Amino acid sequence: MPEMIRWGVLGAANIADKFVVPAIQRSRNGRVTHVAARDGVRAQAFAAKHDIPATCASYDALLHSDDVDAVYIPLPTASHFDWCRKALEAGKHVLCEKPIAMNAVQVRELIALRDATGLLCVEAFMVAHHPQWRYVRERLAAGVIGKLEHVEGSFTYFNDDPDALKNNRDLGGGGVRDIGVYPVVTTRIATGAEPLDVRAAVTIDPRYGTDKLAVCDVRFDAFSLHFYCGTQRARRQSMVFHGTRGWIALDAPFNPGVYDCARVRTRTDSTGEVETVTFDDTDQYRSMVENFCSKLLGEDTEIAFALESSLANQAVIDRILSFA
Repeated sequence: MPEMIRWGVLGAANIADKFVVPAIQRSRNGRVTHVAARDGVRAQAFAAKHDIPATCASYDALLHSDDVDAVYIPLPTASHFDWCRKALEAGKHVLCEKPIAMNAVQVRELIALRDATGLLCVEAFMVAHHPQWRYVRERLAAGVIGKLEHVEGSFTYFNDDPDALKNNRDLGGGGVRDIGVYPVVTTRIATGAEPLDVRAAVTIDPRYGTDKLAVCDVRFDAFSLHFYCGTQRARRQSMVFHGTRGWIALDAPFNPGVYDCARVRTRTDSTGEVETVTFDDTDQYRSMVENFCSKLLGEDTEIAFALESSLANQAVIDRILSFA
């Protein structure tokens, strides 16, 4: 059995460059050995920057390399499903950026293909690996804030660049798919509950045809979730869990270290004081990579975010976008 997973990367996207490829190279059990990009010069520059030994002339060539065990896919959203399918059919394990597909039907197809091939296929939700969310889940389960009644969330940034992939409808752009997934997935992770109903008001940018704002209400059995996400508002991210005897707030729920530090504040009526816990030096991308590699290397571990959870999350996103 190998000691390291050999990774191939399809594309030189920004998230691969800044976060995931450096995380793979820092990991204890994986290394990027091959990269392919539509622009060969860009692939060579990317390989040199990240100390990647080889470049491939095409994505297909990388998928059929005998020197690659798993592929990471950071391509535009609309192409995720096709390249996940091609990778699995080529015998490669897959870690794909979120959202892994354009709709729940495609996620179901990936689950079936994963099961048929016996390969690993995982959506790259790094938040599922951050210890602040395990901490929140444990506090909620322990009843620290009493009975959870309501969750509030937000995730916004400003980007109205007409050339940005995020503003290209044909490539799967728009705020709901890009960032609306996060308040939904973290609420599900923290509570272990699944939504019963979804309502949303979605605003479409007439220039691009993509959603620039979504104000969403998601009903669970015992509590409600209200959040908004937008691509043309000042940067903000927050999550607050409000119970009958207190609340828990996360200052950087999704991008700690980039937006703010990972800080969780809890206030209970019993003390009237705010308890603050800070999670320093946590690399959620590296943890995600190591979880994936550990599973492939036969270690006693479970994938933190399986495709079945991706399917449940995608069903909510599909429902939100149905209001557009």
